[in-house]
Amino acid sequence: MFLAQFKKMNLTHPLILASNSPRRQQILKDAGFVFEVFTKNVDEEFSPDMDVRKVAEYLATKKNKAYLGEINNKIILTADTTVVLGKTILNKPEDDQDAIKMLKDLSGTRHEVITGVAISLNDQLVSFSDTTFVDFKELVDEEIEFYVTQYKPLDKAGAYGIQEWIGMIGVTKLEGSFYNVVGLPIDKVYQQLIKFQSS
Repeated sequence: MFLAQFKKMNLTHPLILASNSPRRQQILKDAGFVFEVFTKNVDEEFSPDMDVRKVAEYLATKKNKAYLGEINNKIILTADTTVVLGKTILNKPEDDQDAIKMLKDLSGTRHEVITGVAISLNDQLVSFSDTTFVDFKELVDEEIEFYVTQYKPLDKAGAYGIQEWIGMIGVTKLEGSFYNVVGLPIDKVYQQLIKFQSS
């Protein structure tokens, strides 16, 4: 009975994932949710004075609010992932050289991956964030250059995907959710979405 009930998550309202990320789409699908993907361009600016650890949740909420009045009677899920090294946010790299520089900065260090999530239904909105601590070994230049050349991580914050080669050979310790680093803290998302589960 439990497996039959949870094989596919039946929600009270249709679910919209407002993200182009194929990784977020796959995580949500693998967790048993049926959803549509709908995206629009949203300004992702934030105040330079903002605490770097609050930026991800702020941007996820900002993205979600951009759909207010445009999509009604549907659950909207938005997310944003930041890589934080010290007091610096490492965004998506501009080019290969920028990606190489970011990975050299991350080499041999511990950094934080923070994913902010916002979930709304009409005028009701809840937001939260999740943090995972990631330790990288000392990466040699050849490893960094091979990864950037072969995997082209220009669409990833911090210039890497933990599920890819560089994560397999470079990550020595992980504290927190693996899926959070991939792009969606599905354990926390699940706990919020099952509140909308239909009987």
